[in-house]
Amino acid sequence: MKRMLTLALLIITPALLGLKPAAAGRAEILWDTWGVPHIFARDAEGLFYAFGRAQMHSHGDLILRLYGQARGRASEYWGQSYLASDRWVRTVGIPERAGEWLKAQSPAFRRYLEAFAAGINDYAREHRNRILDEVEMVLPVDAMDVLAHSQRVINYTFVANQNAASEANRALSEKGSNTWAIAPARSASRYAMLLANPHLPWNDLFLFYESQLTAPGINAYGATLVGFPVMGIAFNDYLGWSHTVNTHDGYDLYELALIEGGYRWDGKAKAFEIAEQTLKVKQTDGSFKEEKFAVKQSIHGPVIAEKSNKAVALRVAGIDRPGMLEQWWDMARARNLAQFQAALSRLQLPMFNVMYADRYGHIFYLFNATIPARGKGDWKYWSGVVPGDRSENLWTRVHPYADLPKVIDPATGWLQNANDPPWTVTFPQSLGANKFPAYFAPRSMDFRPQRSARMLDEDKSISFEEMIAYKHSTRMELADRILDDLLAAVRKHGSETARRAADILEKWDRSADAESRGAALFTLWAQEMRLTGAESTKVFAIQWDEKNPRTTPDGLADPAGAAAALERAARRVESTFGRIDAAWGDVARLRMTGRDLPANGASGNLGVFRVVGYTFDKDGRLRAVGGDSYVAAIEFSNPVRARVLMSYGNSSQSGSPHNGDQLELFSKKEMRPAWRERKEIEAHLESREVFK
Repeated sequence: MKRMLTLALLIITPALLGLKPAAAGRAEILWDTWGVPHIFARDAEGLFYAFGRAQMHSHGDLILRLYGQARGRASEYWGQSYLASDRWVRTVGIPERAGEWLKAQSPAFRRYLEAFAAGINDYAREHRNRILDEVEMVLPVDAMDVLAHSQRVINYTFVANQNAASEANRALSEKGSNTWAIAPARSASRYAMLLANPHLPWNDLFLFYESQLTAPGINAYGATLVGFPVMGIAFNDYLGWSHTVNTHDGYDLYELALIEGGYRWDGKAKAFEIAEQTLKVKQTDGSFKEEKFAVKQSIHGPVIAEKSNKAVALRVAGIDRPGMLEQWWDMARARNLAQFQAALSRLQLPMFNVMYADRYGHIFYLFNATIPARGKGDWKYWSGVVPGDRSENLWTRVHPYADLPKVIDPATGWLQNANDPPWTVTFPQSLGANKFPAYFAPRSMDFRPQRSARMLDEDKSISFEEMIAYKHSTRMELADRILDDLLAAVRKHGSETARRAADILEKWDRSADAESRGAALFTLWAQEMRLTGAESTKVFAIQWDEKNPRTTPDGLADPAGAAAALERAARRVESTFGRIDAAWGDVARLRMTGRDLPANGASGNLGVFRVVGYTFDKDGRLRAVGGDSYVAAIEFSNPVRARVLMSYGNSSQSGSPHNGDQLELFSKKEMRPAWRERKEIEAHLESREVFK
């Protein structure tokens, strides 16, 4: 059945899709005025070739640096600062596995990967003056580089991050997202709608790239991570999907007892497999120094830490599944839910929630993950370092697609995920945690998903424009929950300064809009209370309750301490910004490529749906460095209606006019129309390229 579905997709012609092929040659790129490439190709190989060229035009320096790191040779190219990265890449075996993955590709998709690499190389050869000298040594690249990069990003950054693994820290990082699917029953237009809203850092391997890919069998619009040859989040005339980072546990850390030159295994000594690695490290004078190290491999996986008579080995699920990129390609070519699920069910993508909507009115959620089939233990047990001395703890297979939590067309008419576990995807709840193994996901619901569910649940008929407005909401769920307790605490225990601050908070709109006065006070108070860290649960008098997931936690455990924290926050705001009621847009800024604009949005830990992460700048203000990245609001009408934004612009190349050119829209809470038809693209044309 799967083979028949795939063949059916391959024979779709441009005419059936209502599209015109490339005007001349094998492929063409129409660049619009926002730097978005619209690629029209006569065949898939031409499409991949042009996509490689387009990405080099917009992100060439970054791509070559990322590919160099994925080879495990970055310290050879750029020196000592990349040594830790190279050791990680070599230890977990990315370069060797990329070669194995390449051999496992289908013949057709291997040609597509080679075409993508050829596009990168040809662009670099023709435009050497646009590429930094220091990254040119990575050229030429090949299909193995593409696979190594995708493996490094997905399997060994999102699934098993280098720092998280080495520190045995399973706390969710800043990498997150929001996504909604709204059924016709809850849509004012009676068309299904989808919201794609990933939150990632605004740099390095987390940057998105927006584009349109059109060829026989595909007309997809969306975004992918830089250096990837296929869409990661996309929609076509029939359906669309988005991803969020999910609370799945796709790797395990095993503690090994070192004995007799090996490790204890089922009561006996077992030898490590040892492979010698040699790194060439570029020195400041241009010479090279060799560094040798040994990679020890246990039955669990590579040893990533060793001290005294103990070691820690890493085991990652999904690294034996080389078809991740082809699965995404087939998801973008699907035309209905059955075809989309046929692609998903291959389980080549090792993680990410999937949220889906289509023109037929279906909405769908999948807790997509390669979850190890473990014989015992709950989430807490497997989130720590587990004993690695006996075979009963070693998993050898993952759960099949049929076992994964999923919801199709719920009676509620809406689905949401804001990095919460699958159990809270809609209300009343459709999924019971007790029906799944205890190690599948934790049981929790933070303030951001509570805010997400509240907005959807309280509006029985949501228009396309309202969905966009909700997407930009900076209302703090934490403030709605706890501000009354804080004000009461200050009235009873607070100093004069704290009382002045409380007066401001009482008038505050509880939002992090640019003009909001009080957002800075409340945000710094939350920092003083450590509400954004692991100790946040100690703040509340009433802890989160699974029976009341959207109204807990609540109350202050230490009212006097909370009042004192507000005084400290007030003094910080006043000393840094000159006034205790500083507007959020004066405190938080969008600063990039010479632009300096007022920001809006705040940390998701405060229960803000419009997430923006900040760092302190030299002048004490907050500078946006992550959060809302690529955003798409889609209504599956006929024709499809969509508005999009790439917060930081669609290019990272120095000197590009599209590096940061969408920050002003971001500052104004505006989005752009997604131009998909040739006529409207040509009406907003910046340039055109044609390839023979």
